[in-house]
Amino acid sequence: MTDKRVAVVAIGGNSLIKDKQHQTVEDQYQAAKETCEHIVDMIAQGWNVAIGHGNGPQVGFILRRSEIAAKVAGMHEVPLDACGADTQGAIGYALQQNLYNAFDRRGIDKAAATVITQVRVDADDPAFASPSKPIGTFMEQDEARRRADEEGWSVVEDAGRGWRRVVASPFPEEIVELPAVRRLIDAGIITITVGGGGIPVVRNEEGDLEGVAAVIDKDYASALLAQSIDADLFLISTAVEHVYLDFGQPDQRQIDEMTVAEAKQYIEEGHFAAGSMLPKIKAIVWFLEQGGREALITNPENIARALRGETGTRIVP
Repeated sequence: MTDKRVAVVAIGGNSLIKDKQHQTVEDQYQAAKETCEHIVDMIAQGWNVAIGHGNGPQVGFILRRSEIAAKVAGMHEVPLDACGADTQGAIGYALQQNLYNAFDRRGIDKAAATVITQVRVDADDPAFASPSKPIGTFMEQDEARRRADEEGWSVVEDAGRGWRRVVASPFPEEIVELPAVRRLIDAGIITITVGGGGIPVVRNEEGDLEGVAAVIDKDYASALLAQSIDADLFLISTAVEHVYLDFGQPDQRQIDEMTVAEAKQYIEEGHFAAGSMLPKIKAIVWFLEQGGREALITNPENIARALRGETGTRIVP
């Protein structure tokens, strides 16, 4: 690896979409610009960085356009794995262009590149037997039943709002393009990879890779990346400056530092919400238990301060 310290930075949805009023491609570009400025602050401190990112809303937009185009113009629909690839390219483009511009303005001799990344999952992962991740738009019951019968979709009724397709969220086993990612990082190139958790693929009976309709958690995929490149730091950039106990309650308490044992205790006590902080903490625990040295959670604007130990939540073995 490079002599410089290496970090994996996993950026969340707020780094690309600020709110429901700012969802256009230009809005996302401007949000990415802000996040990239904070990552460049980190790079200016001497870090070499690999970036993972979410893609949930963007995949949803592609699926919605695809569904409308199929109904209105008879166009083919876009498979979920191809949607993931599309978003890796588009989000990677926004991030690497903003990084390039920031490097240019600051006189930093750096380059950035995006790797369209496949992540292998186990075809026998139990998640495939119980799909739980909602994707796409709401449907009437008749359409949901038809697509379940004709296309093998798993569908569920969602709290009286309509029916939705659900897919599996399997565990990431292997980053297929890891050798390329390693070479880029070794060369000092800021590498955008495992976008949206990676494009889920399995090995078929012939031993070839093929895409599957699934969604990999981006924090787990980023944790796997951090393990695989022996990163010095795994940093999750999210919507809050700190991790909290009793979050949202009048007596909420921020955590400045915790160990893996403490994190496990807090998980057992139910302090972290399943749809937000819990997968982040679990991914970090996994990273640290596999030999990782340090992890941080904070929001984008406080990345540089967190690296100096001034804020954020630090998690250690």
